Amino acid sequence: MTDLHRLSIRELSEGLKQAQFSSRELTEHYLKRIAHIDPKVKSYVTVTAEQALAEADAADAVLKSGNAHALAGIPLAHKDIFCTQGIKTTAGSKMLDNFISPYDATVVAKAKAAGLVTLGKVNMDEFAMGSTSENSYFGATSNPWALDRVPGGSSGGSAAAVAADLAPIATGTDTGGSIRQPASFCGLTGLKPTYGRVSRFGMIAYASSLDQGGPMARSAEDCAYLMNVIAGHDAKDSTSINKEVDDYVANLNGTAVKGLRIGIPKQYFNVAGLDADVKARVEESLKKLEEMGATLVEIDLNMTEAYVPTYYLIAPAEASSNLSRYDGVRYGYRCDNPKDILDLYKRSRSEGFGAEVQRRILIGTYALSAGYYDAYYVKAQKVRRLIQQDFLKAFENVDVIAAPSAPTTAYKIGANLSPTEMYLGDIYTLAVNLAGLPAINAPVGFDQDSLPVGLQLIGNYWSESQLLSIVHQYQQHTDWHTKRAAIAEENA
Repeated sequence: MTDLHRLSIRELSEGLKQAQFSSRELTEHYLKRIAHIDPKVKSYVTVTAEQALAEADAADAVLKSGNAHALAGIPLAHKDIFCTQGIKTTAGSKMLDNFISPYDATVVAKAKAAGLVTLGKVNMDEFAMGSTSENSYFGATSNPWALDRVPGGSSGGSAAAVAADLAPIATGTDTGGSIRQPASFCGLTGLKPTYGRVSRFGMIAYASSLDQGGPMARSAEDCAYLMNVIAGHDAKDSTSINKEVDDYVANLNGTAVKGLRIGIPKQYFNVAGLDADVKARVEESLKKLEEMGATLVEIDLNMTEAYVPTYYLIAPAEASSNLSRYDGVRYGYRCDNPKDILDLYKRSRSEGFGAEVQRRILIGTYALSAGYYDAYYVKAQKVRRLIQQDFLKAFENVDVIAAPSAPTTAYKIGANLSPTEMYLGDIYTLAVNLAGLPAINAPVGFDQDSLPVGLQLIGNYWSESQLLSIVHQYQQHTDWHTKRAAIAEENA
């Protein structure tokens, strides 16, 4: 019973169904690990031990009846951006440090309905703005592979919790790479679904046309199990698409790698900041896929240089609009003793928001202001369409597109990269959100400092099954996804 955290989701599901262990025993096992290991990693903002044990007992009762969902009784961690009824939901911000949601996000409600057990809420960059998880009001989370490194962001707490075996799976959100980049930095598999595939209801908004929830886990198979729960149409979300959902687990061997055409954008492999080790590991993984029968096809993505400026006009503009609701009046942080309504607004917002959030609100407000709306925001939306067309043209000749997930491995905590350096670190992930496409990160090795490297595969619309299937088959031929950080090997 000491190594339950080493089991895959399928093995946990079978073990629970065959009564080899109970959900309570499994949940207690994870809670002990959190108590012992998380003070070093700092992935959790809130641990819901009492509620988790009650949910585990309920799952055990259903499991005994024989009518349980495949994931009944399995614990998970939720990114602290998903509203959870009766549990604090902070979005990593002082602004929401005292906010307890009166309802569950759809993703949370679906997980509950399947009998999953919520261990707690995990850390993140404030309002999902950042690539390191250092922008959290609750302090930085450490990368389990090297505690002096960042886990990536904004879903850094989700990535760190899974990589340290403090949860078998976690939910994340991806607005410009916030599932794929932390998955890359922490040696995990992370899927950003097609925009509209997973409900955004109850997911605190950063940039509404870019945000998308998705699974983070060790393997593509584990991600597929969680996708089977969270994907699907939701009438409460006007951007949710009413389209039939695949059985992602059943389709894990559904895509033949033999004959698969993988597009290699030459612009992506000539980026100035691309680390030599990252490039080498990604190229080795592509060689492996080639050995498995795939064909590598060189392609042009001519809009590459436009990704960063386009994203950093559109996302802050939407953030400026979405975050205007935090004014100290109805909920959230409120400054002490305001002189008047203007003082209430000004001080509540300047005291409640961190520096990066304030920076993006200011950029976005500027881009939306009367004199600059056409010159900046409207132009960025036109370029966004060109970026989408660039991908669609490429997909006429290839099935998927391969790229690094990030140009480097994990940064040192406190590296104090400039905002520009930080934004350029998102070069490989931003365009997927601008175009609304699905993409997945798969672990493919380590750099000379023993830090994980990730391969990103980008698919055409609604090709989540295909992406999961390709990575699953790659993971049958490699063992990178099974490697564990030293801290994950510790017993509670």
